[in-house]
Amino acid sequence: MAELSRRHGDLMFLRIGEVPTLVVSGAEAAELVMKTHDLAFCSRSTTSVTIDIVGCKGKGIGFAPYGDRWRQTKKIVVMELLSAAQVKRIESIRADEVGRLVRSIADATGARDDGVVNVSEEVKALAPDLVSMAMFGGKCVENSEFVVQYDEVSKLVSGFFPVDLFPSSRLVRWLSIGEHHLVKSYGRIQRIIATIIESRKAAKNGRAACGPDHHEQEDLLGVMLRLQEEGSLTFPLTSENIGAVMFDIFGGATTTIGSTLEWAMAGLMKKPEAMEKASSQPSTCPPYWDNPESFNPERFENNNIDYKETNFEFTPFGSGRRQCPAIMFGTSTLEIALANLLYHFDWVLPNGVSPELVDMSEKYGMGVSKKLDLYLRAIPYVYSSVA
Repeated sequence: MAELSRRHGDLMFLRIGEVPTLVVSGAEAAELVMKTHDLAFCSRSTTSVTIDIVGCKGKGIGFAPYGDRWRQTKKIVVMELLSAAQVKRIESIRADEVGRLVRSIADATGARDDGVVNVSEEVKALAPDLVSMAMFGGKCVENSEFVVQYDEVSKLVSGFFPVDLFPSSRLVRWLSIGEHHLVKSYGRIQRIIATIIESRKAAKNGRAACGPDHHEQEDLLGVMLRLQEEGSLTFPLTSENIGAVMFDIFGGATTTIGSTLEWAMAGLMKKPEAMEKASSQPSTCPPYWDNPESFNPERFENNNIDYKETNFEFTPFGSGRRQCPAIMFGTSTLEIALANLLYHFDWVLPNGVSPELVDMSEKYGMGVSKKLDLYLRAIPYVYSSVA
């Protein structure tokens, strides 16, 4: 797509199978789509079978069509989980989980003579427990099974299903084996979430017998169950709606936090001089740069463009009405996690591997992660409490 955009411009119209597709590449074009004509582009596809399945027919927030239901649901999620106040509320939870990550790496590297640890595996274990604590108020025994099933869903959606490209063809849909596997995997995830919801309802009913509940320190699930019981929204908040929202949040955080930390560590190892400067967290981005696919944090220096605002040269969280609402939640977690990894350990490539040979190939799914796991030697700093 990058090569095509260089030849044909920042806006390209393609027809992939039966599906009309607009490819937006440049900052000016992105501003037109995500700001000037935001309302025209802020909904979601109604013809994709894959989106219909993982979006639970538009009942969550990630793949729901734009409208009043989506606005109200997003407002609940932001106010009760993703706002500045809520991010501050779970500060101790975040610190505890990052501390657990550091200790886990220290234990793993100490258990091997060569001190090599699977960094990818370690950092991807951070998000499930953290998000579970934030959403459910505690860690769920179903977490590990959820992650297994989510990984399966991610693999299944990593490519196009023929039925997504030819939605009007009954024959293609009948022959679509991948669709059937996706329905089963997503169904297993929703059964896991349904178990969590029913357990919470049972616990809530038990507490109700002991006296009134004044809603103090409610987690997201508690708030949504209360709103469901009160019927105060303009649409019926069913358990299926709640399950779809839980999937969107849990799955989205599990994918993005782990893979971003993985890419950050891989990029730092590939460019040792960047590792030396990593203590200064870049928060700005220049408008354009050479070699955009190269890991070069210095490009962000001495510029006041903020990735959280409406600068379309760099939009890691998107923009407009469908901008990712988890900016504060995600960045605060990533910053403290990466800072702790760099503070507590000295990282070395195993077996004398050259930085130029660090594999940066990609694997596609619900997000983009490294194709091959990242293995590094983690040497605790002498001043670190885990040394």
